[in-house]
Amino acid sequence: MSDLQLVEHDGPPRCVVCGAEAVGPCRRCDAMVCGDCCVLTEGGADVHAICVRCDRRGGRDLGTGYRALARSLLIGFLALVAFVVAMIWLTR
Repeated sequence: MSDLQLVEHDGPPRCVVCGAEAVGPCRRCDAMVCGDCCVLTEGGADVHAICVRCDRRGGRDLGTGYRALARSLLIGFLALVAFVVAMIWLTR
C-alpha cells in the first residue's frame, strides 16, 4: 500500500465558531477561524483578523495594548528620573 490514508485529524483545520474550513488564526487567541467568523482590527500598523468571540469580549481596537505599553514605559522613565534626582539631591 503506497497510498496515504486520511485519519480523523487529517484534513483542513476547522473554524472554532461554526465548524467550516478555517482560513487562519485569530490574532488575539490563536483559534482557527473562517472568513465569516472574523472581523478586521483597527488602530494598529497592520490589519489583522480576530474572531467574533474576541471581538465581543474586547472590541477590535488593538490600540489599548499600545497605550498600555506606552504608559508602562512612561512610568518606568519617570521612576528613573525621580531616582536620579533623589541621588543628586542626596550627594550634595
